[in-house]
Amino acid sequence: MAEKVVLRSAEEKMKKAVESVIREFHGVRTGRASAELVDHVVVEHYGAQMKMNQLATITVPEPKMIMIQPWDQSATNSIMTAIQKSDLGIMPQSDGKVVRLGIPQLTHERRVELDKVIKRMAEDGRVSVRAIRRDANDEFKKLHKAGTITEDEERKAHEDVQKVTDKHIEKIDALLKEKEQEILGA
Repeated sequence: MAEKVVLRSAEEKMKKAVESVIREFHGVRTGRASAELVDHVVVEHYGAQMKMNQLATITVPEPKMIMIQPWDQSATNSIMTAIQKSDLGIMPQSDGKVVRLGIPQLTHERRVELDKVIKRMAEDGRVSVRAIRRDANDEFKKLHKAGTITEDEERKAHEDVQKVTDKHIEKIDALLKEKEQEILGA
């Protein structure tokens, strides 16, 4: 029974690791406008660090344009500065009320660079999943040493956690393949 709790906990953590990879992939620019591109940008406004989506409405009125409309007009300059300092590589334009980001076409070199970035993100996700597997396996060993589970139950638990690990690593690999096609084929 205790091994089931450990397995369920490990599976939940692995799901969160996959979700983290998905969120990171959304932040990678592919030549198409997406509100997620600027969600992670941190804006300093009135001395506080805030994420872009906490300061403004972010919309995509056309495929190559992101529009950011601050709720407080005095935040416009702070948003412009934050975007310029970010790793987006996009120059913002503003009319004082709205900030517009034109998404340029990606060059071949930039596509190759982004491919390396997403591969690193995917590998970080895989490493997280494997670390969760290792922690779960350590828990199974502790349970066996404590006499809570038998050696056969421990072996079965190791097999079960490996199956869950494989499933989540396959999800990350599928996400990577999809994102690579989006970047290299865009």
